[in-house]
Amino acid sequence: MKRLLRFGLAGTIGFAVDSLVLQLLIGPCGLNPYVARVPSFLAAATSTWMINRNWAFADRRNHGRLREWLRYLLAMLGGGAINYGSYALLIATVPLVRSWPVLGVAAGSLAGMCVNYLSSHWWIFRA
Repeated sequence: MKRLLRFGLAGTIGFAVDSLVLQLLIGPCGLNPYVARVPSFLAAATSTWMINRNWAFADRRNHGRLREWLRYLLAMLGGGAINYGSYALLIATVPLVRSWPVLGVAAGSLAGMCVNYLSSHWWIFRA
């Protein structure tokens, strides 16, 4: 349970990174909200990997950093696909989310969290 709570806190920080990068890319940089979601997701995934590696799963490091980060990104693609699909669907269909994309990021993050935890627990940081 402690590991799951730490994973959840890492995800909360990742959500903040994701949202900040997304807002910067959409606002000041003027990127399309669909395109901006890709680098914002990569920034979030990298930040959550660092936190999970050093805190939630610190006792389960089995690979070197680069290999583990690449495995983590690969695994996060499953949760990321669910995350992005939820986000894109909400942007396309809900005017409030279109006006406030961070709401779509929140919904997508929650949708992908279960897949991400299971892949982290059973594959990336397995005992």
